[in-house]
Amino acid sequence: MLVITRIHVVYTLRVPRDVDRAAVQRAFDHHMPFCPVYRSIGSAIETTTALELVEIDD
Repeated sequence: MLVITRIHVVYTLRVPRDVDRAAVQRAFDHHMPFCPVYRSIGSAIETTTALELVEIDD
């Protein structure tokens, strides 16, 4: 039987070159407690995240 024991989520965000990276990082660092999926499975499944920013031209 397959059992999921951990999940790694990579967020890839397309952002303008002049984005406030500190603000994006703060939002990313604080989002998990407000995510309904994480709140549902967070105590049973190890969940890690990573943030990848892709710069785009406006």
